[in-house]
Amino acid sequence: MAEVVEVNYRQVMPLPPSNTQSIEEPMQVITITASDPSREISQGYHEHNPQEAWLPITESRKGNTFFATFHLLCSGIGLQVLVLPLAFATLGWVWGIICWSLAFVWQLYTIFLLVRLHELVPGIRHSRYLPLAIASFGPKLGKLLAMFPVMYLSGATCILLVINGGGTMHHFFQTMCDNETTCHANSLTSTEWLLVFTCIAILIAQLPNLNSVAMVSLIGAITAIGYCTLIWVLSITKGKPIGVSYGQSDVVKSDMEKICDKLNAIGMIVLSFRGHNLILEIQGTLPSSPRQASYKPMCKGVIISYIVIAICQFPLAIGGFWAYGNQIPYNGGVLSAFAQFNGPNTSKLMMGLIYLLVSVNCLCTFQVYAMIVFDSFEMRYTTKKKQPCPRWVRTGIRILFGGYAFFMAVALPFLGSLGPLVGGIALPLTLAYPCFMWIAMKKPRPNGLVWSLNWGLGCFAMVLSFLLVIAAAWTLATKGLDANFFKPK
Repeated sequence: MAEVVEVNYRQVMPLPPSNTQSIEEPMQVITITASDPSREISQGYHEHNPQEAWLPITESRKGNTFFATFHLLCSGIGLQVLVLPLAFATLGWVWGIICWSLAFVWQLYTIFLLVRLHELVPGIRHSRYLPLAIASFGPKLGKLLAMFPVMYLSGATCILLVINGGGTMHHFFQTMCDNETTCHANSLTSTEWLLVFTCIAILIAQLPNLNSVAMVSLIGAITAIGYCTLIWVLSITKGKPIGVSYGQSDVVKSDMEKICDKLNAIGMIVLSFRGHNLILEIQGTLPSSPRQASYKPMCKGVIISYIVIAICQFPLAIGGFWAYGNQIPYNGGVLSAFAQFNGPNTSKLMMGLIYLLVSVNCLCTFQVYAMIVFDSFEMRYTTKKKQPCPRWVRTGIRILFGGYAFFMAVALPFLGSLGPLVGGIALPLTLAYPCFMWIAMKKPRPNGLVWSLNWGLGCFAMVLSFLLVIAAAWTLATKGLDANFFKPK
């Protein structure tokens, strides 16, 4: 029986020339292998650039739908959701629900655009946001538009996680110590708690690539779901504090103040959906072949994760606003309100559990966002040296970035107060650029439905970004900024 000869470009056997051919003619070749051709195609597909196999984002393409879901949940649910009840307190029940629903659908649409653009042309994968922006808008405009938002949404997010994570660790210690004098006497300072958080984060960050932190992302997702659920369930079951009001408290404010407050509230809702700068990177960990592209498993992960995110965010916003109304503090959101109004009548173990879940979530989320920074540094090294990063260089990069994040957290502990301002500048990366990228890359029919929809959404997002920046800047100018340099609280 004849055997089937399969193709493998690694093993080549020359055939001697036939009698009818001259010696100058090139020899015919056939290739022989005993391997599975589908496996060979899957391994070699999209590997045009060997540098991709050296970098943390694309070093391992053995991910799956579950791993992508873990990363999306860990990066998508965070402390920013705790200010949603505060936004509802400004907008009211009806407009709060409408704005949240519209923002959810809008950002989910742009996520699916990015997922499609990741592998729009078979054989070419855009596993990072900045290269996709350059491919869409050109080298100069792409870097101008996307470089700062990408840097802020990765590096600055890590700094905020150090600030919030270290502060929450401090609250956990104080809660568990309760009234023990000796325990409080031996307590660390705020700066030392930030250092403790940073050291633990650097230790976990020694995992080599994004795919290897999938279990860390799973822990981060579980803890985020846990503290969001505990906060809104306990807030509802313990009842409303005395004097809770749902009416607008802006009767003595000027028209400009009212407009800026509403714009800031819309900004809180829009910025509660984060992680768009990680979509392409997460999809880059999934395998792809001519038979099975990465689009389908990534779409499944997006659908599953954002169903969970909606289940976490919406009850938290509704329950938190119902429980505390207009008494939610600006700093800390519903978590601060819960500790202020229900902390005294909540068990020490339950309060400690909430703070512990928040701290662990910050540690896990740090790993996902920091991997983008590590990838950027290692890309520069491998581009210059034409070889993978040695282990000591990779370790050094992680330690240096952790030290930088700690220093900035100590130097700028008020960075969270600048979130609405800088977040408004970075907003187009989430809601506008994906629409413009789709038009540039896909080239839909001019004046058609898809073309008009993306142009409309993209332009509206740019206008919204401008208005949010103006509102945030005006609020900072009128209310001031507690710029406590090198004095973390």
